[in-house]
Amino acid sequence: MNPDSPAYGLWPLVIINAAVFIIFAFSFAHPRTARDWRSFGAFSSFLVALFAEMYGFPLTLYLLSGWLGSRTPGVDIFSHDSGHLWSTLLGWQGDPHFSPFHLLSYLLIGGGFLLLSAAWEVLYKAQREHRLATTGPYAHLRHPQYVGFILIMLGFLIQWPTLLTLVMFPILVIMYMRLARREEREALADFSEEYVLYAKNTPSFFPHLSNRHQTV
Repeated sequence: MNPDSPAYGLWPLVIINAAVFIIFAFSFAHPRTARDWRSFGAFSSFLVALFAEMYGFPLTLYLLSGWLGSRTPGVDIFSHDSGHLWSTLLGWQGDPHFSPFHLLSYLLIGGGFLLLSAAWEVLYKAQREHRLATTGPYAHLRHPQYVGFILIMLGFLIQWPTLLTLVMFPILVIMYMRLARREEREALADFSEEYVLYAKNTPSFFPHLSNRHQTV
């Protein structure tokens, strides 16, 4: 095969898949403020870049074709299955859609969307009543929505890594962390001591692994 094989060049499929996941994420995240739209726009760009390589043109496979060809002799580098790079590099012989990596990606992506949904329901109600969101996912994390976005992107990186999304991922994580810090300053100004106590007992991005409360 080659980059122009039927496995690629499917640009309508790129548009459909990107639109489906973006709309699906929108239904969970419900961006309202300019900050919400920036974070959602960055997440959407990640999805577009991902599906452009998954079904459009396999840029990563093309750039790494020489190295991959020497590392995996006999494997059709430009087949769609080869795009599951972790399985290709580790010599997974079965259908990559049933590899441990793919199954793990489903768990991360599904978990991310569930976290987004649960967090939005709590946050929307709290904002409407002008109070601090401290229940549901917010009882365990101060920024569950951003964690949800990160889990989804991490799931897609495990499922279908590309050079572009590997570069975008840490940039987006840093962006979400900066947005989180800005939100914390605003929450501190609005809720003062109540937020100080909440932040002291609730980690930012990683839930406590024990009952011991430490801010992470």
